[in-house]
Amino acid sequence: MDVRTLASTPATQGPAAPAVSPAAPPRRSAWSALRRNKALMVGGGLLLFIVLVALFAPWLAPHDPYFQDLAYRTAPPVWYEKGTWLHPLGTDQLGRDYLSRLMYGARISLLIGVSVALLSGLIGTAMGMAAGYFGGRVDLVVSFLVTTRLSLPVILVALATVALVGGSLWVVILVLGLLKWDRFAVVMRSATQQVRSLEYVAAAQAAGASTWRIIRGEVLPNVVPHLIVIATLEAASAILLEASLSFLGLGVQPPLPSWGLMISEAKAYMFFSFWLIAIPGTALALLIFAINLAGDGLHQLLTPQERS
Repeated sequence: MDVRTLASTPATQGPAAPAVSPAAPPRRSAWSALRRNKALMVGGGLLLFIVLVALFAPWLAPHDPYFQDLAYRTAPPVWYEKGTWLHPLGTDQLGRDYLSRLMYGARISLLIGVSVALLSGLIGTAMGMAAGYFGGRVDLVVSFLVTTRLSLPVILVALATVALVGGSLWVVILVLGLLKWDRFAVVMRSATQQVRSLEYVAAAQAAGASTWRIIRGEVLPNVVPHLIVIATLEAASAILLEASLSFLGLGVQPPLPSWGLMISEAKAYMFFSFWLIAIPGTALALLIFAINLAGDGLHQLLTPQERS
């Protein structure tokens, strides 16, 4: 073949490279993943609605939740024949507006759930990460404390403590916060052990980074998804425990509008005014359902590799 022919021939005669489609923007891909997550959409939407009602309760509540009007005791809700729009959900045994107390009760439940999750999360995360990262004797001590804590029933210890100290909002938060850290410790210990064996942690150690720098900058950001999921579950559990304590008369004390206390106060009227128990009970069930559903959706969104 002529040299000029070879020179005029293209150097590569292979098939044309396929066109590469541009990657989807991060915001669009995150939004599409969120839309596909039905559990988070439904649970998060319901939880957001309850949170907004609790935050804006002073402006949304039609009456003062503490105002008593004995002339309107146990007034039925509006869907009953004798119900009126003056009290859409009726009144309790002291004539207090039930809708207003329900809105303010959401603030009590959410405050307890968030506070207990934060307090127990700080304790359990610190213990679990220390056990998972250092191992050895630290792991043995933390494992012994977790085993000891698991041998004590939460509800019985809480009942005994509150009965001795006295029931109040902050006592309930403190007692539950000091009793609900075990799940945080167990999960954080396991997650920290997995992250500690990865290459970037070894690289940080070889580079001379301090232990605190490695835990704060390398380990903690990678166990946060597990921490968020456990926090949602513990918040729901704390709300249920508070309602149980208030139902037994050892939790939030009157006249605070706790949902568990509202159910307890309506025990004597359950056969005559069923809505006094059904309304706060339904609100409590919806809140727990929303938190658990949102937590399951967060688990699927933040840790997609575990779904397979």
